[in-house]
Amino acid sequence: MKKPLFTGSGTALVTPFHADGSVNYEAFERQLDFQLDNGTDALFVCVTTSETPTLSSSEYEKLVSIAVQKGKGRVPVVAGAGSNSTAHSLELALCAQELGADAVLLVTPYYNKANQAGLVSHFTYVADRIELPVLLYNVPSRTGCSIKPETYRELANHPKIIGTKEASGDISAIAETVALCGDELPVFSGNDNQVIPILALGGKGVVSVFSNVLPRQMHDIVLGYLEGDKEEALHQFLHWLDLMNALFFDVNPIPVKEAMNLLGMEAGPCRLPLTAMGAAAKEKMTAVMKKHGMI
Repeated sequence: MKKPLFTGSGTALVTPFHADGSVNYEAFERQLDFQLDNGTDALFVCVTTSETPTLSSSEYEKLVSIAVQKGKGRVPVVAGAGSNSTAHSLELALCAQELGADAVLLVTPYYNKANQAGLVSHFTYVADRIELPVLLYNVPSRTGCSIKPETYRELANHPKIIGTKEASGDISAIAETVALCGDELPVFSGNDNQVIPILALGGKGVVSVFSNVLPRQMHDIVLGYLEGDKEEALHQFLHWLDLMNALFFDVNPIPVKEAMNLLGMEAGPCRLPLTAMGAAAKEKMTAVMKKHGMI
């Protein structure tokens, strides 16, 4: 049995930028304080929502360092170390380890689309060469390949692979993974709008985009469910479901940064190739926020 790195809600943090495209580190620190003051159970830095492919090495290092400084000893700090180059993924993982992260998140290699044997070799290569625990990340809509349940079963045998963020959207496959792996591979929802179904299958929490905006609400939904108040957790989940969906009216993290900016949270713009949210999608998302009395 592997102990989950955390239970509850981890936030996939955005990277705030100034209007000129430089990283707004002061806003990032305020964002971390907001998360920690509102019940977030883990901080995920330099991940997909962070626009990590656009970050320089020095920006990556500084963001991870700030997150570690703020979160260390309070909640786990997980650094993204995914790449479609196994060697580069190892470099990032070793960097995160040196900077004091508690774990790394490794997404499936993208673009070159490894087969299942390649996925096992990739994750094993990195996990064998670092001291930190590893969380896998399965998001085929962005990477073009998916970890199959039987591959998860093989990867779960590795002592440093301690869980997975599941964003495949395939509830049947997730159920099969849980059946095959049991407590040897804690599962976290990677989709806000599937958190209750995945908790019902035995999931341990969520790595959330929604919680950039409403961390306390997502924390309460997950912990409420895990602590037995399932009816109220479901009620709250369904109450906020329209906003969870609205934050994906465009490519992540375009909508969540737009929502944060509307709330005065200084997320700033996205870096190219991501652009501003389209007018129609922004209008629809704004209507949902107004419905909830947020703006």
